Amino acid sequence: MARALGLRLIQGVLAAFGASLLVWLMLPLAPGDPAEMILQARRVEEPTAAQIAELRERFGLDQPYWQRYLLWLAGVLQGDFGLSWRTGEPVWDGLMRRLPATLYLVGLSFVISVAWSLALALVAARWVGRWPDRLVLAYTRVLAALPSFVLALLLLQFVVVGLGVGLVLSGGAGATLVFAAAVLGIDRAAGWTQLLRAGLIEHLARGPADVARARGARPRRVLTVYALPAAMLPWLTALGISLGGLIGGAPILETIFTWPGIGAHVLTALSVRDVPVIQAFVLIAALAYVGASLLVDALALLMDPRMRAGAVR
Repeated sequence: MARALGLRLIQGVLAAFGASLLVWLMLPLAPGDPAEMILQARRVEEPTAAQIAELRERFGLDQPYWQRYLLWLAGVLQGDFGLSWRTGEPVWDGLMRRLPATLYLVGLSFVISVAWSLALALVAARWVGRWPDRLVLAYTRVLAALPSFVLALLLLQFVVVGLGVGLVLSGGAGATLVFAAAVLGIDRAAGWTQLLRAGLIEHLARGPADVARARGARPRRVLTVYALPAAMLPWLTALGISLGGLIGGAPILETIFTWPGIGAHVLTALSVRDVPVIQAFVLIAALAYVGASLLVDALALLMDPRMRAGAVR
């Protein structure tokens, strides 16, 4: 088991740095000179050629692109994420000031999405083919097709503005955290609900569930004791895969709800092509995905002995 998890960890770390390389290769395709855009972001309306040249030399923008990536990678391996091109402050310090707020949002949204998808899937599987099941299916299909930012704007319009609950400009208010986490969690729960529902229905039709019914077990016990544990493995895998997506999707909702996380910081960095900040965020999101996937792999190996035998082959 330790060998299997070690191999998964190595693969995950390589994937994280592969993601950073992919982002680094795509950024030059964006239009505009980063040095000029950064100066404009600093409210220098018409940067002179000397100012642009000085900034390019200061941040190494006059070096070949591959060389800049290798220098960045060498710094990251030593724990140095460099300086923000826009603000001049250490990238790590700027992100760490804002990361706790993002982690609060992601953590609460993850709890909401897990609880909500579990409850809906159990209801749908308990009354499969009847109106509760049809209602859950219709709900998840609508949510799966509705982008999270649209749901966020609807909530702001009808709940915050219409009913006067919460603030449009939050400044870190607790109600805003609940709203943003609910939108992010409910959005993710749609796909998870469909996956768990399908697994529950499949295992309710298998032998162990039939034997339990023959022995007089009640439908609720058959569902929760015999079908649920067997159907949870694909669901847990989906949770692990999506956790990194929660962090990656948080900046848009943080900006909409003016939550003081890393959202506005990263989106501003994208607008001026502040590469060190963008790269650090991509690496954090990718490592979060790797860590969550590794945790799910460990749970899967513990739950299914057959996977332990196959993982090391």
